Amino acid sequence: MAACHTAEVAGYVVEGHVPATAVRRLLLERPNARGIAVPGMPIGSPGMEGGRPQRYEVVLFGAEGQRPYMRFVGSQAID
Repeated sequence: MAACHTAEVAGYVVEGHVPATAVRRLLLERPNARGIAVPGMPIGSPGMEGGRPQRYEVVLFGAEGQRPYMRFVGSQAID
């Protein structure tokens, strides 16, 4: 889950270009996880604006492995 930006927020690791919407959901739901990440640097993710936005996933990860948490196109959550 290594990426170019890492933060700790309320005991969770936030890795990469994660949208604020995903961070707010994480803090609201407080899942049993180590954190969330956006692998790579997808066009349209926070800090990577410009060009045609790509579809990308925010991944929830922890001791039980990893799973998709949210999906986005640019800053728009799509599910």
